[in-house]
Amino acid sequence: MKESSSPAPELSLIIKHSDIGGAPVTGQITADETQREALAVRFDLPSIESITADYRLEAKTDEIIFTGVILSDLHQACAISGQPFDVHVEEEFNIIFVEKTDSPTGEEEIELASEDCDVIEYQAAQIDLGEAIAQTLYLALDPYPRGPDADIMAEKNGLKSEEEAGPFGALAALKDKLG
Repeated sequence: MKESSSPAPELSLIIKHSDIGGAPVTGQITADETQREALAVRFDLPSIESITADYRLEAKTDEIIFTGVILSDLHQACAISGQPFDVHVEEEFNIIFVEKTDSPTGEEEIELASEDCDVIEYQAAQIDLGEAIAQTLYLALDPYPRGPDADIMAEKNGLKSEEEAGPFGALAALKDKLG
């Protein structure tokens, strides 16, 4: 019986642990047009015009430190109007890769400093820097993007603003009724 494998990531740059060595390695990842189009589909975006990540990779005893900055120009659809609008992303990242172990969850502790944001497990002595960049870009996106015409469209369609819809807005409306 053939095992089903998951599809390859749209933006993939596999690095073997043995290729890192003792000195930090720097580099740049740039997504080509095909990769950007596939990521736009995956992230439900109208388009991604560019993705570039400058990085530093350093192997420690039990972890690999992956730091740098992602720059991306893309289009998101406004949550109110549905119209695409330009978005520029500049996101610093600090990812720690740790080797996946077979020990049950909770038995092994990983100590993190406050500035550490992400821990990703790897196996077979290789890590995928491209997929880590793609995931970091996705997490940097506004989940409820508001385009330049969002307020006009919301008012036109009778939608309340965040202030009006929240708990303090309800209190203010009650005060107006009583006052």
